[in-house]
Amino acid sequence: MTPFTATRATGEALLQAFIPRMGRRYANGRNTDHGRGAHKAVSVLSPYVRRRLVLEQDLVAAALAAHGSDEAEKFIQEVIWRGYFKGWLERRPQVWDSYRSGLEDDLAILDRDRRLRRDVERAMNGQTGLECFDAWAAELVETGYLHNHARMWFASIWIFTLGLPWRLGADFFYRHLLDGDAASNTLGWRWVAGLHTRGKPYPADAQNIATFTAGRFTPRPADLAEVTQGLEASEPDGLPSVLPLRAFDAPHPSRPTALLITDEDCRIEDFDLAALDIRTTATLACSHLRSPWPVSDLVMRFETEALADAAHRVGRASLAMQAADPDALAKWAVAAGATQIATAYVTRGPLRDWLDQAAPALQAAGIALCEWRRDWDTAIWPHATAGFFKVKQNIPQIL
Repeated sequence: MTPFTATRATGEALLQAFIPRMGRRYANGRNTDHGRGAHKAVSVLSPYVRRRLVLEQDLVAAALAAHGSDEAEKFIQEVIWRGYFKGWLERRPQVWDSYRSGLEDDLAILDRDRRLRRDVERAMNGQTGLECFDAWAAELVETGYLHNHARMWFASIWIFTLGLPWRLGADFFYRHLLDGDAASNTLGWRWVAGLHTRGKPYPADAQNIATFTAGRFTPRPADLAEVTQGLEASEPDGLPSVLPLRAFDAPHPSRPTALLITDEDCRIEDFDLAALDIRTTATLACSHLRSPWPVSDLVMRFETEALADAAHRVGRASLAMQAADPDALAKWAVAAGATQIATAYVTRGPLRDWLDQAAPALQAAGIALCEWRRDWDTAIWPHATAGFFKVKQNIPQIL
């Protein structure tokens, strides 16, 4: 059972409770995975931040106020990492397209290769015989959460020790993580594989695991593959070119509007809704788009609760829609007499793909898809063109 309740009030209560630990306690303890139900050194706020039930700038402001810039430095950097990954994928959308097409190829191979299918199923079911890996697989499936360090070890073992396709591992995470995010998940797995920071894969090390699980797991060095090179040879052309940020139109106050709430941003009330002529409101469930395979019930339930909470806070009767037939979006807006759909900015990922599929029907019906982009993203994304260091250098300016 998940301990998470998907409301803004719950997220903000968790934020307040964690404020005393945002300084030195976080910096000193954040790398240790104490196991299921014992993640006290980290905030466990990521499912809320992912849907912006809790805002990144509120986390940073609270850390600065309570601890100052020096003691809160590590916490602030980790909060900004998410914005960095989001911006990086916005600037290189080709990487997301490559992941989705590559995943389709891997799933097709899985259908034909009985041995690979057996090995992948054993890994996902926590039946590899490697105690730490199997425990993490079970925790992920049963709770929808894993400590960040455990995610890195897990991905490294999946890729290099078990020799399994990295995209299938990324898909396994994406289907089960409550905080599953197209950018953070895809780029995190690419980072471990040595594809993000080219030629620098992340090795799962036996002593490191023993130390930073506080001795809960003590794998032997022989249990883990020695990682001498990453998967960069699989992408001989290197990283694609950096593209300009996608252009978008803000909602126009004078146009009849259909308000669309997605789990991309469940704080829709932060935007100037009073300035709009809103004719209809809908929530759009899209977690099922994460994978061709079934997505975890925990993820689907968290999204449903978050969307319902967002709609309740807006104070408007809302239609609960599901991202299925893309043409349905235009039909919904037309039926309400709207000429624009207003929603929070949708970053690169499965929902953006679905909205792109809906674009021809929207255009034919004369419906403009308009978005609000938060200042937080606008401040970070222009710097997210290479490694994190460039963003890190600009943190004082960003803040």
